[in-house]
Amino acid sequence: MVLVPVYEYVRFSPFPMNMPRINSQFKSTKMGNRVKVLNMTASFESELDSSQNLPSTSSNGKDLVYDSKVHFLEERNEEELSRRILMLSRSNKVRSALELCKSMEFSGLKPDVHAYNSLLSCMLRNGLLNDALRTFEFMKNNKVITGHTYSIMLKAIADTQGNDAALDMFAELERDSTLKKDFDMVVYNTVISICGRSNNWVETEGLWRRIQENGYIGTQVTYSLLISIFVRCNQCELAIDAYTEMIRNGVEPRDDIMHAMINACVKEEKRDLALSIFQKMLDDGLKPNLVACNALINSLGKGGEIKLAFKIYDIMISLGHKPDDFTWNSLLGALYRANRHADALHLFERIRQQNELISLHLYNTALMSCQKLGSWDKALQLLWQMEGLGLSVSTTSYNLVIGACETARKPKVALQVYDHMIHQKCVPDTFTHLSLIRSCIWGSLWAEVEEILDGLPPNVSLYNAAIQGMSLRGKVESAKKLYFKMQKNGLKPDGKTRALMLQNLRKHRFKAKKLT
Repeated sequence: MVLVPVYEYVRFSPFPMNMPRINSQFKSTKMGNRVKVLNMTASFESELDSSQNLPSTSSNGKDLVYDSKVHFLEERNEEELSRRILMLSRSNKVRSALELCKSMEFSGLKPDVHAYNSLLSCMLRNGLLNDALRTFEFMKNNKVITGHTYSIMLKAIADTQGNDAALDMFAELERDSTLKKDFDMVVYNTVISICGRSNNWVETEGLWRRIQENGYIGTQVTYSLLISIFVRCNQCELAIDAYTEMIRNGVEPRDDIMHAMINACVKEEKRDLALSIFQKMLDDGLKPNLVACNALINSLGKGGEIKLAFKIYDIMISLGHKPDDFTWNSLLGALYRANRHADALHLFERIRQQNELISLHLYNTALMSCQKLGSWDKALQLLWQMEGLGLSVSTTSYNLVIGACETARKPKVALQVYDHMIHQKCVPDTFTHLSLIRSCIWGSLWAEVEEILDGLPPNVSLYNAAIQGMSLRGKVESAKKLYFKMQKNGLKPDGKTRALMLQNLRKHRFKAKKLT
């Protein structure tokens, strides 16, 4: 018995009349799934058609297309045989499925497209990429192909050769108008998914535009992929456009897409649309997650919609979500921006009573309100609490406390906080010294102002602040002294400082002239 080396597509085609010499032998046998056949093994002395530029071996080093037997079939029903190929492929019996498929073609019978697709999937599961590519080429050439076929192969190429290779393959297929007509939304969804693997939003947008131009209507999967990719790539306007088209086409969004859209709308400051999506989720019996609630609260707070922000907070609590630092900070920030500083401090006390641990960020937000109100005693109380809790108090925190003292015109307290800050080995910055100098100026602590300046490297901002403050408080001579010292240190005064010094100089000359 001589085994058959089956070349290229010979297994799929009936023998031609001018076939080369065949040595064959038949014997009765049974093939998988109780298919009664007569074994026929043969050897072909023909050559491989050189026009097919395909790999010669499969991914595991063997080529089932060349190393398979052809059988004589007693069963002649194409539908039944196709069903058996389907069952063999699903059972992962790749060789039996391939031999049955080849035997059908040898006998002039045609497996249906579902059998071919199942065989393709079976080959790919077994790492037989090259065999799958040959089968795919045969299916294309013989017009036995569906969108699912393209989807199978594109995913296989993406998995084995990379996303770019799959996109190149799709571009080549798309250029062929005879193949393009077989595309459906399954194919386009597959390619969009491949684009999403590498966050290629540019290619995704181009593909979406071509879908529109070709008159296709996207499915729920299509729009879910588009929105997910656009949101992930921070292309929120495109995500909103895709969502708008989705609703216009009557496609119902999933809850994960609505969550993503709330975040996208918030980033684009489209609060009305975000609220509309949020309300739709509630109406549909869905439960917006904590992230979506927080994003909406934060956005409404920034937009000055304080009542709405707290209404969303109440809904969030009713949904069983536990507020986190982001929730509290969004609400505190909303009250702060609305100049409702007393309400912000009242809310902070409620938060502190409900939570054992409060973050440094929340304390700083409360300190900002203290600074605006000039509540230096409350600011000091919060500072001691922070240190008592073992929080790593930052320069920003100390600056806010000193700023509260400045607003309240408590320069001596500000100096004490500054000394404590140095003792705690917290490094002050320019904002610390500016606030301290302003406090001392309004408290007429002139010696302390000069002491602060002398103890620091020359800084143009500090000198400008000191000179301007002294000039406005009538300490003209002290201001002039600092002005000349500033120039001596190579520092360039700003416009306001120069204007004040010129004004003082004119007054001085006028007085001198009057006296003369």
